[in-house]
Amino acid sequence: MRRFLTALILCLGTAAAAEMAPREGWSVLPTTKTHATLLADLKKAVKANGMGVVTQAGPTGTARKRGIDIPENRVVGVFNNDFAVRILALSTPAMIEAPVRFYVTENADGTATLSYKTPGFVFAPYVAEAGPELEAAAADLDARFAEIAKAAIN
Repeated sequence: MRRFLTALILCLGTAAAAEMAPREGWSVLPTTKTHATLLADLKKAVKANGMGVVTQAGPTGTARKRGIDIPENRVVGVFNNDFAVRILALSTPAMIEAPVRFYVTENADGTATLSYKTPGFVFAPYVAEAGPELEAAAADLDARFAEIAKAAIN
């Protein structure tokens, strides 16, 4: 039974990885880099663009310890105190969205994809309450995240 469940999880994991495709509010950037290289390049790009890696999470290592082999993936939360203070001054509820996350996923062919919800999309639900200043902060984050992504994938 355990072998069956492991095979099922592998199939589902592969299907889920195949679903990393453009969707509303997302930037999805396939690369020729390996997962490890893209992850390292992302972290360098974050730092080079004045932001910080605030959180990281991924199930792959723990799954492997359980005998389950799934594609590499890592969620990387990125933010900085300047944006935190700026956004918090505009909307306490909007700060639930910080840090904004990048998602590094391994593809079946060994390459990796960098994806993220654009900050403008993430913070959009709070603009009506917080006003155009929040929209401007999100636009500044959009530009910063685009620069990080560009540096990471090149």
